[in-house]
Parts: sequence; C-alpha cells; structure tokens
Amino acid sequence: MLTTRLLTATFGLALHLGAQAAPAFTLTSTDIAEGKMMTESQVFRGFGCTGANLAPQLSWSGAPAGTNSYAITVYDPDAPTGSGWWHWSVFNLPANVNNVAGGATAASLPAGAVQGRNDFGDSAFGGACPPVGDQPHRYQVTVWALKVDKLPLDQQASGALVGYLLNANVLGKAQLTGLYGR
Repeated sequence: MLTTRLLTATFGLALHLGAQAAPAFTLTSTDIAEGKMMTESQVFRGFGCTGANLAPQLSWSGAPAGTNSYAITVYDPDAPTGSGWWHWSVFNLPANVNNVAGGATAASLPAGAVQGRNDFGDSAFGGACPPVGDQPHRYQVTVWALKVDKLPLDQQASGALVGYLLNANVLGKAQLTGLYGR
C-alpha cells in the first residue's frame, strides 16, 4: 500500500513538474496591445473608414510539440452580421516561422503561405471598420499551431471554411484582442 502511494505521488509530481516546464504558447505584437484601442494603421480604407489598412506585426513562441504549420486569423465577433466578420486568414505558414512583419502582403509572406478571402471580398488583410456609433468591437488576432503541414485550401477559401479546418487540426492557439470603435 505504501509503495502504491509513493509511486502515485512520484508520478503525480513528475506530471506536475512536466506541465510547468512546458512553455506557454504566446502571441505578441508591436501594433496591437491586449484589450487596448488599435491605431489607424490597422483600420480599413473604405466603407467610410480612412485607415492605413496594414496587417499587424505579430510574433509567437512556445508552440506545442508536434506543430507542423501555423495559421493566423483576425476575426470580429461583434460585427452585426449574425456570424461575425473575418478580416484576415493566413495559412500554410511553415513551422520554422515565428513572426510576420507589419504590413505583410502576399508578396512578403513566407513561400507557400496563402491568404484566404476576407469578408470584404479580398484575399488580403482588411482592417477594422465597425459601424459608426457601435461600442468598440473586439478584433481577435489568433495564431493557430497545426498538426498538418498544409491546409488543402486556396486564396478563395472563406473565413468560415478556413476556421472549420483550423479547428479540425489545431494543437494550440495564442491570441490577442484589440479594440476599435468609431
């Protein structure tokens, strides 16, 4: 009985220490701060908005073991559509990539990376542009660590389709939420 308790305690301690040793999957940005208002740099140009429409700089670390690729999404759950608003999706980022420069475009993303179609109808970053008078909307910037090398999608893939395959293949997520209202 004592041996069983000792083994159980030792195993439990080893699991606890192992869990503490694993780094957290984190996302940082020089352009977006958690829970803070975003600047005009990440605001759409069009639909009555006059921002610079630049994709945010993003860096991540501590991805789960077994990560074979990454994806990035920017999503507004507060858009008055009944289904939110997809501002950006990038997928098939190689596992050795851990950042994206501010202002990233198809030409500046790593080879093989694909930008899906946003809800503005483009395969590119589309910045914040909530209706005038709304409370500030939340813009969820998420980096997804995936168990697959590539998603079998092209630049015409909708945010909903990308999201479906991301959820089917996710190992971990790191997220920042910026705010914007006008």
